[in-house]
Amino acid sequence: MNIILLGPPGAGKGTQAERLVADRGMVQLSTGDMLRAAVKAGSPVGLQAKAVMDSGGLVSDEIVSALIGERLDQGTGNGAIFDGYPRTAAQAASLDALLSQRGAKLDYVIELAVDEDALVERIVGRFTCANCGAGYHDKFKLPKVAGTCDVCGHHEFKRRADDNEETVRTRMAEYRAWPNIAPRPRRSSRSTKRAGWFAASTAWPISAR
Repeated sequence: MNIILLGPPGAGKGTQAERLVADRGMVQLSTGDMLRAAVKAGSPVGLQAKAVMDSGGLVSDEIVSALIGERLDQGTGNGAIFDGYPRTAAQAASLDALLSQRGAKLDYVIELAVDEDALVERIVGRFTCANCGAGYHDKFKLPKVAGTCDVCGHHEFKRRADDNEETVRTRMAEYRAWPNIAPRPRRSSRSTKRAGWFAASTAWPISAR
């Protein structure tokens, strides 16, 4: 089963994807994680993406689609969870082609809706252990011992450069402005709903109204 999770940055796509990975043995394809890994590795794609990500912008469709295609070629077990991808009509068409070329299809599309102010608070307050990557938050999850990671005992922490209110609100505005970003199955006579999940096979492309 292949599904798409859509929603603004910080909406909880990664959290829901982790549950599906644990419960169903699926593979999470998070473009954000994939791009950050490319940046850390210093690959050509990573270097191109770094400047854009640091400024709060979005990398090109070509770069993102290339990363997705490479990961699909590695296999996806019981199915893939596309976390935050596709975001545009061009990416949607690319994903359709990538799956078809590999004899696969998209089964469901799910959009997560969140309160913007709550989202800003959640993102701006998060930080991680610089050593093991364990996640924390200024309000919701502080280390048990101040200045010490609960997992590995390390004393250094870090925050992402784009985890600030201005960038978050800019991305929210961009998200709302994209006309093709979110499926609207309820408005399409071609769509169906089963057990709370929207059948993407009848609502594709995601811009269908």
